[in-house]
Amino acid sequence: MMAITKRDLIARIAESTGLTHRCAKGVVQAFFDEVIRELTQGNRIELRGFGVFETRTAAPRMAQNPKTLKKVRVPAKQRAVFKPGRLMKDQINGPLK
Repeated sequence: MMAITKRDLIARIAESTGLTHRCAKGVVQAFFDEVIRELTQGNRIELRGFGVFETRTAAPRMAQNPKTLKKVRVPAKQRAVFKPGRLMKDQINGPLK
């Protein structure tokens, strides 16, 4: 399995669309910025067929410092989650090779 970086993604988008590298970089960054902005405001982003970005609240919990073994309280926090859509699931889980 290979990891695709932001730089790789920008290069692929530029090549497949004929956009300049600079323009593709701007589009990718603008998309990331908008996703972050909407999630920060508590909004849900639905991209039909692709998936849904949303935030969920992680409950407060007790944890343990591994060095001191002292119990510490970890407060509740928001976390970003992505749920893949049907089209993505179907393509990822297509015929097994």
